[in-house]
Amino acid sequence: MCGIAGIFPREGGAPATPAELRAMCDTLVHRGPDDAGMEIREGVALGMRRLAIIDVAGGHQPLHNEDRSVRVVFNGEIYNFRELRRELEAAGHRFASASDGEVLGHLWEEHGPDFARHLNGMFAIALHDLRDRRAVLVRDRLGIKPLFYAFTAGHLVFGSEIKALLASGLVAPALDLDALGQFVAWEYVPEPATLFRGVRKLGAGEMLAFDLPARETAPRRWWDVPRPGPVPGDPTTPAEWEEAVDAKVRECVRRQLVSDVPLGAFLSGGVDSSLVVGAMGEARTFSIGFDDPSYNESGWARRVAEHLGVRHRIEILEPDVGDLFGRLMHYMEDPIADFSIFPTFLVSRVAREEVTVTLSGDGGDELFGGYETYVAQDRARAWARLPRALRRGVAEPFVDGLRPRPAKKGLVNKAKRFVEGARHDERLAHARWRLFAGEGLLDELFTPAARAAMTTPVGAHVLDLLARAGARGPLDRCLYADVKSYLVDNCLVKVDRMSMACSLEARVPLLDHELVELAFRVPESLKVAGRRTKVLLKRVAARHVPRECVYRPKEGFSIPIKQWLAGPLRPLVEDLLDSRRLAADGVLEPAAVERLRREHFGGLANHSHVLWALIVFQDWRRRWGA
Repeated sequence: MCGIAGIFPREGGAPATPAELRAMCDTLVHRGPDDAGMEIREGVALGMRRLAIIDVAGGHQPLHNEDRSVRVVFNGEIYNFRELRRELEAAGHRFASASDGEVLGHLWEEHGPDFARHLNGMFAIALHDLRDRRAVLVRDRLGIKPLFYAFTAGHLVFGSEIKALLASGLVAPALDLDALGQFVAWEYVPEPATLFRGVRKLGAGEMLAFDLPARETAPRRWWDVPRPGPVPGDPTTPAEWEEAVDAKVRECVRRQLVSDVPLGAFLSGGVDSSLVVGAMGEARTFSIGFDDPSYNESGWARRVAEHLGVRHRIEILEPDVGDLFGRLMHYMEDPIADFSIFPTFLVSRVAREEVTVTLSGDGGDELFGGYETYVAQDRARAWARLPRALRRGVAEPFVDGLRPRPAKKGLVNKAKRFVEGARHDERLAHARWRLFAGEGLLDELFTPAARAAMTTPVGAHVLDLLARAGARGPLDRCLYADVKSYLVDNCLVKVDRMSMACSLEARVPLLDHELVELAFRVPESLKVAGRRTKVLLKRVAARHVPRECVYRPKEGFSIPIKQWLAGPLRPLVEDLLDSRRLAADGVLEPAAVERLRREHFGGLANHSHVLWALIVFQDWRRRWGA
């Protein structure tokens, strides 16, 4: 695990300098506290900061082929490197280390731009071929590892985090108002955009290949979730599917246990993390909890740990959330407004005291239908059949008039969220219940000048993904859209940034591409059936952990943000959303923001999602000067 950075000159651009590269790498020390590597050849700069996991002594980067004509820096892990190395050695290649990354340059020599198809792993790669004067940036299939880039007048600048690009002095921070509208609506910025104008995310499963000097070009997709279709040997009965998924999960987990440093796992007591831990065998596991019982799953984690016989550590925390906010925002220059960055960071910090690598259960919901939004989409069909006068004149006003409850969920809170989501564009399908600010609210929140710059319609990326999903069933189209956006733009950002803030490597075995491809061949009826979610994966999990831990209401990994905003975080709200400050900035409408604050603090409505997004944005703008 590392942070990588570099500069490729464009036509007429100056060669990269050691000072530029060093400044970039210095911003990534948290991603790689163990080692640094920087090299400039023919004006091309490649740099990295290393968290040593495999071949601790010998894995220094940049890595080279035998004659040093191909050089590579990369972030991540190549889990099948030993098999690849044997194949490459049989073809005459020679290796100088036991590092997993050393296979990359040799694979490039053998396969050119198709080299990434041979990799099983999570990775962001920058490769420079001096013989052919070619270069390539590559991101793994599922977007587990981040990679940002920007074309300037004289350079292509890239890095694992945007702060590295800014540190080069070649990229000026400027706010992208169009991206801001998407951020407030969805709590993340859909790829390839970022909140910084001109800075782009290389998409999941994408490659940017070019001749040097670098010319501005569009990335190409080198992998996507395969189109549905029968595969010889696939199961035909529910029992056979259960057996196949169980075997593949265990295979993927075992594959990701390779490490030369201590390794553990996050354990929430939910289906996905429990399944991963159950497949590990002996393990060290970690969980956290809060005093509010509706936000504390530590008892379930303890129950699973006792059943599996693993060594488990639970921490019940009372964090200084105001101080923690300032610390975490340093790592969120590509921001998400997902509250669960707090518990993810806190459990990562606990785990890092004992291990350097941890396994996470992320991905199970998107692959096997674990979110309530899929059930809500099914229920919306029945809701839409109610007479319009009954819905609009009676049911909706009644639900709107209910005061939100302090607990995380509950019938009242679910009903209010359902009605809110059902009002959004039905073409968005399940994603309606992830949309926290529609076009109407955005019109209220932003000044006319700012709103005029928001030219991308809310939901455009979802509609595009649903269309791109092709000839799949209605549920699998939703799952495809979630894998390609909500997972990669939100969930994996949270896990990567918060674990790396603690110099902890987080692996996600449920996103092994072989399991992903298998999951999209599983019949939809074995994923969501009526109100039952994640049907098949729960059956698999129930083979290994207590049934009561599997068949319980889904809680999610969150915090009591509703209460925190009106309590310990209130000074932060009043500072960052001060009406005079907003008026001077000219982006947000002070009166509209004040209304949200007043209603939230008075308990009349739960505006925590939108308020939090605005707070994160305001801090982001102050912090990065965009």
